[in-house]
Amino acid sequence: MPRSSSPDPAPISPALLRDWRIGAEDRGTVLVVGGARTVPGAPALSGTAALRAGAGTLQVAVAERHASALGVSVPESSVFGLPETASGAIAADAVDRLADVLPGAGTVVLGPGLTGAEETEALLRQLVPAIAPDARVVLDAFALGALSRAPELAEPLADRLLLTPNRVEAAFLDGCEEKDVDDLETAVRIAGRYRGVVLLMGVVAEPGGRTWRDGSGHVGLATSGSGDVLAGLTGGFLARGAAVDQAACWATHVHAVAGQRLIPDTGSTGLLARELVAQIPRVIAELER
Repeated sequence: MPRSSSPDPAPISPALLRDWRIGAEDRGTVLVVGGARTVPGAPALSGTAALRAGAGTLQVAVAERHASALGVSVPESSVFGLPETASGAIAADAVDRLADVLPGAGTVVLGPGLTGAEETEALLRQLVPAIAPDARVVLDAFALGALSRAPELAEPLADRLLLTPNRVEAAFLDGCEEKDVDDLETAVRIAGRYRGVVLLMGVVAEPGGRTWRDGSGHVGLATSGSGDVLAGLTGGFLARGAAVDQAACWATHVHAVAGQRLIPDTGSTGLLARELVAQIPRVIAELER
């Protein structure tokens, strides 16, 4: 596998990814858990991105009130309704609704559309022990905030964990101010602390200290829902059997290039996250030639 052990991150390029191919034989199951009362669309973005990346089966677990609508809008998915707290967050006893699902999910994406720091921490305390021991796990959005509050949640997921923070979430995970976040150094520290691969603003870091950087992104990717697409991409590549660091490198490059493809139609600041999803298969096909 093309990697770098030097302090400088290896550049993520089409050439690197073509030499570090992801197989097409494995097309496993991705379970996306999110979609609280006020954020029903986030897991739909993540789930469709996972399918576009090559996942074979999609399962989405969202607040009960959104389950039917999401099932219609993403007909390729199985949908599970989850109980809410009074504030509209997903309740911790949601794990009971997923007892038959979690053992068969080879990849679990936790976080898109979750709300409430305390509620999400309580949910993860119940969910993490129920995840299959060989499943890979992606934590995004409020799930990262929960992890920063309870770092011990990462211990049973060591070496099969992928974290996709933005700079605000990275500051929480690293215990610093947002202004002090250095994408490379912060990603390396977080990866070591939580024994997971970190994907932060185009930088990928793994717990052993190896790093990669993709420079293909642009300001237009800093839009609502873009992170949900990125989290889903990582889940889709993991479902195809990619190593965790490999999935992160592929996801950040495909995500960035998909955004580039939209610039002629949307400009550098007018793209919508849902438009990224439609570009994903073409970008992947070009890399896999």
